Amino acid sequence: MTRSTLMAMALLISFSCQPKKTEKQSEMVVEAKTEKTSLTAEQLQQYETAYFASGCFWCVEAIFESVKGVKEVFSGYSGGTETNPTYEDVAYGRTSHAEAVQVYYDPKTITFQQLVQVFFGSHDPTSLNRQGPDRGPQYRSIAFYKNTEEKKIIEDYIAQLEQEKVYDRPIVTEVTKFDKFWKAEKYHQDYERKNPNNPYIRAVSIPRLNRFKKNFQSFLKEGTH
Repeated sequence: MTRSTLMAMALLISFSCQPKKTEKQSEMVVEAKTEKTSLTAEQLQQYETAYFASGCFWCVEAIFESVKGVKEVFSGYSGGTETNPTYEDVAYGRTSHAEAVQVYYDPKTITFQQLVQVFFGSHDPTSLNRQGPDRGPQYRSIAFYKNTEEKKIIEDYIAQLEQEKVYDRPIVTEVTKFDKFWKAEKYHQDYERKNPNNPYIRAVSIPRLNRFKKNFQSFLKEGTH
């Protein structure tokens, strides 16, 4: 491995979704200046929900928000047992939760099956407890289901991917019954959009979003190409 390759890897690893000691305060200032424009709770009740975990939720939220038929996406925590998890506890692996997203979508425009395709097509489901530079079970791949129909959709799609040998390694995505979603702290919502110059966003999140857009152009909202 060349010296330049090692330096590039070290640079990438230095960017992480995990909080820095001096990072949280400055991020909260950004949030105080920029509110998340979301639908009201009453409006959101008109739509279906889906839940996924596939690495840093800053990246995952931005990906699903680019998808047609998706009305709102929230970053948060799910898949664990602890109540009221915080970002620092989850990001540092002090809980059994994973960083996850809550997706509100219009099933008349996009189906749950298509959202599952977005999920698998926008991360590496063969990477155990890791996505990009972020390591630990808090970044594991999870497809949550709320009923037997959704479970079958997920499992059937995994079987299809394996049969078609889309990946060189086994898929390690957890297929987990949804229990509870804990919404992340306010400053995490729309983090990628509000912090385009953040080193992690520039080095990891934006390239990941652009790869998804390139491969799933027919799934994108108008104006997001």
